[in-house]
Amino acid sequence: MKTILHPISHEIVIKNSRFIGILLPIDSSDIHSYLRNIQEEYPKATHYCYATIYDQEKHSSDDGEPGGTAGMPILNVLEKEDLNHILAVVVRYFGGIKLGAGGLVRAYTKTITETLKNAELIELVPGYKVQIVFPYEEEKNVLYLLKNSTILSKEYLENITYTCFVDSEIYSKLSSYSVSILEECSIQKL
Repeated sequence: MKTILHPISHEIVIKNSRFIGILLPIDSSDIHSYLRNIQEEYPKATHYCYATIYDQEKHSSDDGEPGGTAGMPILNVLEKEDLNHILAVVVRYFGGIKLGAGGLVRAYTKTITETLKNAELIELVPGYKVQIVFPYEEEKNVLYLLKNSTILSKEYLENITYTCFVDSEIYSKLSSYSVSILEECSIQKL
């Protein structure tokens, strides 16, 4: 399973229509703010078709194009490339020439495929979002164990509580502490 390291875009023109492929790495399944930003960046576009995969959730939208001609072809490319934690959007400016259903499928597929050629891919591995509770004197040890993990938050009360993403190897090394799995997820391999 892979994702992209950085946002990327690529434009192609097919029969006077502009197709702008945009790939974004995402950190949640809530894509509404990403889509809103794209609509603000390309305010006069005719369509904003997309597909997204975040762990087990998959969604796509034809955004007014004939059913099955835009969102599903984009999603098919993402699935074929084994991508996750990703949002793919194709912004279309209609150029006055109708492409037909087959032409639309080919155009949306080609746009995302071409955009992906320029993307830097990184591997994702199975992991967990966890909460770790430990005494203050253990903080250096815990930080050492988490040196290659993403710490989302720290709370200092009677004990210290970290919320972070860890892979299964780090998770097993934390067994001497009070660790709760908040969710299973995919994380970037470091």
